[in-house]
Amino acid sequence: MSDKIIANNQVTIMGEIATGFTFSHEVFGEGFYMVDVLVKRLSNSDDRIPLMISERLIDVKQDYTGCYIMASGQFRSYNRHEEQKNHLVLSVFVREIEFIDEELDGAKTNTILLDGYICKKPVYRKTPLGREIADLLLAVNRPYGKSDYIPCICWGRNARFASGFEVGEHVQILGRIQSREYIKKITETETEKRTAYEVSVSKLECMED
Repeated sequence: MSDKIIANNQVTIMGEIATGFTFSHEVFGEGFYMVDVLVKRLSNSDDRIPLMISERLIDVKQDYTGCYIMASGQFRSYNRHEEQKNHLVLSVFVREIEFIDEELDGAKTNTILLDGYICKKPVYRKTPLGREIADLLLAVNRPYGKSDYIPCICWGRNARFASGFEVGEHVQILGRIQSREYIKKITETETEKRTAYEVSVSKLECMED
C-alpha cells in the first residue's frame, strides 16, 4: 500500500473515550471493535466520533472510559442496508493510537485531510438568517478499487465557491469531523434519535489532474 494512497485520507483526533468496546466484524481472524470518543470543539461542546479499532492495537476487554487518547487513521464509509434503503455508516478506521494525559490545550484535537472527487451536484442554500451553506459528497479512493463516500459541509465564502463544483471535479479538503443528532421518522408514530457525521470544511481547493 503506497504512501500516496494513504495520503488522500488522513485523520487525527484527540479526546476522551466515552464507551466500552463493541464487536463490529472480523477479517482473517482479526477482530474489529467500535468505541466512541468525545472530542472538544472550540465552543466547548463535544463531537461524539465513532472509532473502528483492531484488537491488535488495544486490549478491547478493558474499559477505558474517561481515558484520553490520540488516534490517527482514515475516515471510512460503508453502506448498511436497512428498511429497503442503504444507510451510509461513517467511522474513523484507526491505524495508530496512544494514551495521552489529557487533551492538549490549544492543540488541533480534530483534523482531517481529504483528497477526492465530487460525486453529487453540490447543494447550496441559505439559512433563515442568511448564512450560506453548501453540502458536498466526496468520493475518496482506497486501494484495491474501493471508495469512501464522505459528506462535507461548507460555510460562507467556501460554500459559494463549492456551489460551482461539477460532478467528477477533483478537490482537496481540510477540516474537522463533526457529529449532529437528528430525529429519524421510523413509522407514523415512531421516531428514533440518530447521529450523523460530516466534515466541516475550513479550506478547500480544486486540484489539477
